Amino acid sequence: MTAHLPSAPPAVVRLTRFTKTELTEILGEGEDAFGVAWTGLTWRAKQEHFGIERDGRLVAHTGLVTVPLSIGSMETRAVGVGGVAVAPGLRGQGLARSVMTAALEHARTIGPRYGLLFCRSPLLPLYERLGWRRLDADVEVEQPGDTTAVMPLETLWTPLREGAEWPPGPVRLRSLPM
Repeated sequence: MTAHLPSAPPAVVRLTRFTKTELTEILGEGEDAFGVAWTGLTWRAKQEHFGIERDGRLVAHTGLVTVPLSIGSMETRAVGVGGVAVAPGLRGQGLARSVMTAALEHARTIGPRYGLLFCRSPLLPLYERLGWRRLDADVEVEQPGDTTAVMPLETLWTPLREGAEWPPGPVRLRSLPM
């Protein structure tokens, strides 16, 4: 009888770029890879990227960007998380957890107290299992042409500093959503 030792978590690497080519490598061809085109929103590119490769192919990704934010009368910043993607045939294997954990470890070194992300309702259970908390408030986001919109997706946050709590008050993302 042979013992089966648990396999090590997949190695997460810092990516030097993440373009449509890399997204297609993970999710395949498609115009609406994240299922959010219906929102009509313009999205902000991420500045930092983390990924997992298997057999020479990118199979998971998470992106980060620091964004300005107002909560009530407080001006602050958050680390916006987006572009979370796992190859369809590899979902349920902990790749999202691994790539998100590595990205958030880095986010904790950047400075902001909060991580912020937007997601479709079916993904809420995944992010809640990863420690994200639902924000039950409308979030106003900036859009091109000096306009704003109310975010139609779910908004979640996570503390990046010990003891960080989300303050009360209206929330406005002072940039394009990520």
